[in-house]
Amino acid sequence: MELQAVPIEKSDDLNVIVGHSHFIKTVEDLHEALALVGGGMRFGIAFCESSGPRLVRQSGNDPELVDLAVRNAERIACGHCFVVLLRNGFPVSVLNAIKQVPEVCTIFCATANPAQILVAETDQGRGVLGVVDGGSPLGVEGPEDVASRHQLLRTIGYKL
Repeated sequence: MELQAVPIEKSDDLNVIVGHSHFIKTVEDLHEALALVGGGMRFGIAFCESSGPRLVRQSGNDPELVDLAVRNAERIACGHCFVVLLRNGFPVSVLNAIKQVPEVCTIFCATANPAQILVAETDQGRGVLGVVDGGSPLGVEGPEDVASRHQLLRTIGYKL
């Protein structure tokens, strides 16, 4: 077995969601779930089919993000893995909709941070083992950090 860390290619203004699903209609159902969230969000989706023609299936409402999702999916190259890239939207706004898609089995990550997908390769194929999401902690928050976190969440509208 070989292990590798596959970095997610994306710009700083994008969020990425990587998950595992189990059926060819995943790409269409993810598209519908994201489109229903609305709000001007732009997205691209790629899904690695793992049987039959084993194609990377694609969809989205932004051709640039669709192309980027496909490039990431091709590099990850794990059966039934999907990549969603978001612009003008956040994972917290779409994760429940994605989790409700019947084919979705697992969400590996949902982040704006630099991320690496940890992949194992065997003679059968490739699979996702996990994710490295951002950097390691540098300490424990103190009272000023708590106040800053509380203020940020209210400034961006996630808390009242």
